[in-house]
Formats: sequence, structure tokens, C-alpha cells
Amino acid sequence: MENIFAKIDEIKSSGQVAALCIVTATSGSAPRKAGAKMIVTAQGVWYGTIGGGQLERQVTEKALELCRQRQQPVTLHIDLKDDMAMHCGGSVSVYVEPLLPDEQLVIFGAGHVGASLARLARMLGFAVTLVDHRENLTKPLIDDGFEVIAEDYITAANNLATDEQRFLVVTTPQHKYDQEVTGILAQKPYRYLGMIGSRRKVAEAQRYYLENNILDQLAIDKINMPIGIPFNAQTPAEIAVSILAKIIDVRNS
Repeated sequence: MENIFAKIDEIKSSGQVAALCIVTATSGSAPRKAGAKMIVTAQGVWYGTIGGGQLERQVTEKALELCRQRQQPVTLHIDLKDDMAMHCGGSVSVYVEPLLPDEQLVIFGAGHVGASLARLARMLGFAVTLVDHRENLTKPLIDDGFEVIAEDYITAANNLATDEQRFLVVTTPQHKYDQEVTGILAQKPYRYLGMIGSRRKVAEAQRYYLENNILDQLAIDKINMPIGIPFNAQTPAEIAVSILAKIIDVRNS
């Protein structure tokens, strides 16, 4: 059997969702000993085994539930005779942990705020992509290992593939780009979308979306603008802290 830990790395790096199942304890007669491992992907593909039969089916059902709902790890305590109608007669404890990909954060704008946010977010486990065509700003970020989309903001926003787990931040050098990019992204699925700007600029953007039938009020209300947790942030790094605090609040809710 292939190395189960190598398979975990492969699954996580590919962005798949799966669950790791480990037999942590047994008593009496059981099909596998403590330490037996199995991975179940969200698509129902198995790697490894913890004993087969009804035991494996019950654990797989729970693993798929954790994958769908992105729940916290659980430990199942299963009586193989009473719960499973198996002839082993023992009991098994199985730890089931979701293997979730790193949260994806896409930042439009690699200026002072965007770069500060990228570095802080990576420290807290986000996989960060920056969108900016300005090579003088993106080269240091590429050198630091960040993924960069070197396109103009509007093109990149139109082409960006998103899902309901994606975090999106718009902090470009000009309000007209912020406004247009945010209007495009708000029509895609996302977990969080925030746009930088003063209250006056946010009000202008809201009018622009409504008057041009770009977004309705419900879609506008979902956008975090002005972006971040309100406190007296002044420097780019402080503003980045404000933004990341809001993103963490959404992630953990």
C-alpha cells in the first residue's frame, strides 16, 4: 500500500477534501489493530483500510459527513457485536479528522496594504494569491514564494474561478478599479468579499451598482465595505491587521 502520509500531502496540495480515519484503540477481537489508517475522499474514494465490512462502511459515512459539513474531528466508539452485528465480538475506537485544503485568499492589489495582508495571512495558514500587473511590486512577493497573477485587475477578476470557500480582498491603487473589480467578484461564489475605501467611496460604489443594475441590495449588503474590523488603523500594516481580523472572524464563524 502506498504511503498514507504521502497521500495526505497529495490530497491537501491538490485542494481536495478528504478525511483521515485512524484506529486508536481496540479491545477483544477486532479486524485491525490500533494504528490502522484509511483515507476517504469527499468523492468516496478509499486509500488504505481499517478492517472492511460494516465497520468501514459506518466510519466512511461519518467521514463523508465531516467532509461535506467541514466539521471538527470526532472519535467513534464502535461495539463490533452490538453496533455492527459482526462476529468479532470486540470494540474499536476510530479517530476521524477532516483533511481540508488551506483557505484560499485572493488579494487584488499588491501595494503596501495588499503585501502586508498577504504576509500576515500566510502566517495564519492561508494560501495567498495576489493579482497585480506591476512587476516592481510583485517580484519581491514572487521571490517570497507567493503566487501572483500578473494581469490587469479587470481581466483577472473576470477570469478568476471561485467557490463558496474563497476569501477575496480588493485593495487596488484606484477606487475605480476597486469598484469595478468588486462588482465583478460579487457575482461569483465566495466565502468573504471585502473592498477597501472610505465611507464616501463605498456609498458611491453602492449607487453605481444599483443605478447600473450590476448588483441588487442583497448582494451589496454581503460585501464587507469599508473593509475590516473598525478601529483606529492608520499604517498599511495596521489596516492589514483590521482586514485579517475580519477574515478570521468569518473563517471561524
